[in-house]
Amino acid sequence: MAKTKFCAGLSDISDSYMGIIIDDWGVLHDGEDAFPGAVDCLKEFKERKKHIIILTNDRKNYDDKKAELKKMGIGPSLYQDIVTPTIVIQQGLTEQKDGIFKDIGKTAFVITRRGDVSMLEGTGIEVTDDIERADFVLLLGMDYPMKTLEHYDPVIRRAIQRRLKAVCANQDSKGLIGTNFLMGPGLLARRYEDAGGIVYYIGKPHKYIFQKCVDLFQAKEIYPSHTVMLGDTMAHDIVGAQAAGIDTCLFKSGLHAANFMHCTNLKEVDNTLKNLIIQYGNVMPKYLVDEMQWGNALPDRKHKKRKQPKR
Repeated sequence: MAKTKFCAGLSDISDSYMGIIIDDWGVLHDGEDAFPGAVDCLKEFKERKKHIIILTNDRKNYDDKKAELKKMGIGPSLYQDIVTPTIVIQQGLTEQKDGIFKDIGKTAFVITRRGDVSMLEGTGIEVTDDIERADFVLLLGMDYPMKTLEHYDPVIRRAIQRRLKAVCANQDSKGLIGTNFLMGPGLLARRYEDAGGIVYYIGKPHKYIFQKCVDLFQAKEIYPSHTVMLGDTMAHDIVGAQAAGIDTCLFKSGLHAANFMHCTNLKEVDNTLKNLIIQYGNVMPKYLVDEMQWGNALPDRKHKKRKQPKR
């Protein structure tokens, strides 16, 4: 058997952690409605004094994401913070204090869909359409099919010649709106890298966004060894969290539901999980659950506190 613990629900792991990072889409909701057990699980965590961060690759800012979750019945009292690429980029560009954003500059050349630069609102960053004036490049999307990758090649080449940093908000190569596929910023980022440039990715599975969660928890004296990531994707959630030194719990009901749907016993589940582990570089989730459900009641351990090390 794989060395992953198969859990009846989140109550199986609740007492082991104080910090819980939760992916939203595929774990808490389906994009329109919260899953049946999501709010109950969050309430159970709240009663046990757990600290919750909702981590998503969604492009929304804090207020818009909070409003979306509230509309689904997931109110702000059920979590402590939200982290998205937009939130991280806005904070990084505004403060320019650390990491890839330190002294990055005040003028951006932005490649985006339909001229949308709303991500930069309130940051003090000026947008220019002249690559010669730019301090850095921000990759948000492309106007496909009106513009193809080749359209952006001249500006990419010049940006690389000028050794400009490129920041990519999302590594996805495709997006879906209705029935239409859109070319995502990930394609632009790879084009930039293939031409010899360096791209800094903000979003799962990359370390920078997980470090933001770690920083928020450490301010409350909660450390990676006290933290678990609840996610539905091996590529984004499990791989990214493990690289950040955080334990992981994979949900069978999310992106990989099709892999598990024909399993009729634990052996078949185990074999399916092993195949996923091999496919994703032998990265193994510590726990596996069916969906966002609490599972077995823990009345005698409801308010158990993790023992603190002796000083």
